[in-house]
Amino acid sequence: MAGEFIGHGTLALQGKQAWIGWMEKLFGATPEIAAQVVFFIGLLDVFVALVVLFRPIKIVLLWAVFWGFATALVRPIVGESFWDFIERFANWGAPLALLLLLGWPKTVKEWLK
Repeated sequence: MAGEFIGHGTLALQGKQAWIGWMEKLFGATPEIAAQVVFFIGLLDVFVALVVLFRPIKIVLLWAVFWGFATALVRPIVGESFWDFIERFANWGAPLALLLLLGWPKTVKEWLK
């Protein structure tokens, strides 16, 4: 899971043009704003990867589940095949599996551990 988020984060930090284009298309952002948002997302992805790699925190894993699902779902929304979404099941399935292995939190305090 950490490798996936480091990989995607690095591509975002490098300004992957397809992702910048998706931001423009989905949100009507200018190319400059879209590039800045993609860069910020890259920083966040690398941060998530490092947290999960060195000390998994459940709320960060929950974010990874949400973010992995949302970014996989973007593919068919922008016109790519639905199979591109299916192919990316591990983007959100892996953090969900780790979260379940660590134990689903029962209190707010447990989400921060």
